[in-house]
Amino acid sequence: MTLRQLKMPALQGGLLALAAAALFGISTPLVQYFGAGLGAFTTAALLYAGAAVIGAFLRQRVEREARLVRTDLPRLAVIAAFGAVLGPVALAWGLQRTSGAGASLMLTLEALFTAVLAWQLYRESMDGRVWTAMLLLLAGGMLLIVDQGMSGGNQLWGLFAVLLATAAWGLDNTLSRALAERDPGQVVLAKAALGAAATTTLAVIFGEPMPSIMTVMALLAVGATGYGLSLRFYLLAQRAFGAARTGSVFAFAPFIGAAVAIALGDRSFSVLLLAGAALMAIGVLLHLAESHGHEHAHELLEHEHAHTHDDGHHDHSHDPMPAGSHSHWHRHMPILHTHPHVPDAHHTHRH
Repeated sequence: MTLRQLKMPALQGGLLALAAAALFGISTPLVQYFGAGLGAFTTAALLYAGAAVIGAFLRQRVEREARLVRTDLPRLAVIAAFGAVLGPVALAWGLQRTSGAGASLMLTLEALFTAVLAWQLYRESMDGRVWTAMLLLLAGGMLLIVDQGMSGGNQLWGLFAVLLATAAWGLDNTLSRALAERDPGQVVLAKAALGAAATTTLAVIFGEPMPSIMTVMALLAVGATGYGLSLRFYLLAQRAFGAARTGSVFAFAPFIGAAVAIALGDRSFSVLLLAGAALMAIGVLLHLAESHGHEHAHELLEHEHAHTHDDGHHDHSHDPMPAGSHSHWHRHMPILHTHPHVPDAHHTHRH
């Protein structure tokens, strides 16, 4: 077993989730800036059209990553409905009615929805430290709602729309966990294409105005990086250390977004908003400080996903042994051992 597995089981997942958070965090105030005056469906369509383009370029060869299969289609449709239609449409609508900094910070609650749903659907472990972190995130979100409520009803409705987006993306994140072992490029392409097609159709039905060429190019670029490339990193992070922990690291995205919003001229910060941001930041850091290790049993397992042979869980033989990461159907024999671990594809045991 490698040093990484013994002492830093979440390092790879954490770095990938941070990369996803940075790209998505920067995108939120940019969507507000470039999407001003556009319809919510048009904005969402352009963002996911850009994500679909980058997804097409990110696909891997079949011997390196597991392919999507026909049985994945129902799950993909639900993921697209919540994550590529409801989520971005609600965010685009809300961003036109509330402050960029407040909306960015509210997106921190996506981690709360993701963690609770992962606990319910996948029984990912949630100890006292994690629950405390979740309560801090919730308390911070409530302060944001109070702050925006004091600013006026329109601002509050905008913040509630952003809250709806976080709930939609929380469900999207949790359901995506089952696809984390598939080729991330394929998942990004399929989800983004479905979302772009649906929102384009809705934009036409509701007669939303056509954007300018410069706006189209800007939102396509934001979608390619903040939604396409970010989603690829997010899926790889889920593969590494589970849905709940990926959601918690990803909760840094709103703070990055708030900083960019301030750089773009947002001056909406108040004492309540700063207090809410502080509670959320403490909650994120508390969740990241979690350490989990105990004796656990692995039952017989057969599946396909990208893997290497230096992680302590893939000891099957090859002739010749492939270099680096590769994908194929393989078997794990039952084993009982102890080491620090996170709820990845090989550690789904109950606690």
